[in-house]
Amino acid sequence: MPAYKASLTLERTYKEIPFDLVDEVILVDDHSPDNTVEVAKTLGIKHVIRHDQNKGYGGNQKTCYKKALELNGDIVIMLHPDYQYTPLLLTAMISIIGNELYPVVFASRILGMGALKGGMPMYKYVANRFLTLFQNILLRQKLSEYHTGYRAFSREVLQKVPFERCDDDFVFDNEMIAQIFWHGFEIAEVTCPTKYFEEASSINFMRSSKYGLGVLRVSLRYRLAKWGIKWDLLG
Repeated sequence: MPAYKASLTLERTYKEIPFDLVDEVILVDDHSPDNTVEVAKTLGIKHVIRHDQNKGYGGNQKTCYKKALELNGDIVIMLHPDYQYTPLLLTAMISIIGNELYPVVFASRILGMGALKGGMPMYKYVANRFLTLFQNILLRQKLSEYHTGYRAFSREVLQKVPFERCDDDFVFDNEMIAQIFWHGFEIAEVTCPTKYFEEASSINFMRSSKYGLGVLRVSLRYRLAKWGIKWDLLG
């Protein structure tokens, strides 16, 4: 759980986790100004890490994944503690990787009508569709979306892709996808309902614009790498 100001939603998220399948929960607080850490400890989360300074969304994930590998996790799932994504999908995502069908699973808000039904702003929906089309063309893949924050990985994937080279900001997600495809792994998708509400984390228009430009850059660099122009990020 990469957390930032999640004190109001963490309990709801945590209580829906299927603990008959989940062995360990890791929460990394990215120097939140609220009491996220205290709530996590009250809930009994054993592995709570707090950054001494804000390291960004990508920096938070790096800490999460390194800790998960340290704990010998076989299947590692990033679940946001803001309750935007339901933990009830963990069962399906775990099953796909556990049965060795795919090494990576994304929960897609775009398959079906989950995004708009859940209240995704129209400008974000349109940008999502445009960026996804652009990425599918340049990466020569066919994902329904590249921008979900609900992702599951086998241990092998996290050990093989050099995710520590990725940016510490939001474009981390797309850089990691580029690494995953570069190393020959496939990504499965499951339909995911989502919720947009006041307490759920969301980036503003300016940050979204910066993220979008970063996504375009990643896609172009990936295609150039396929044409022989080396990109150290890919390993």
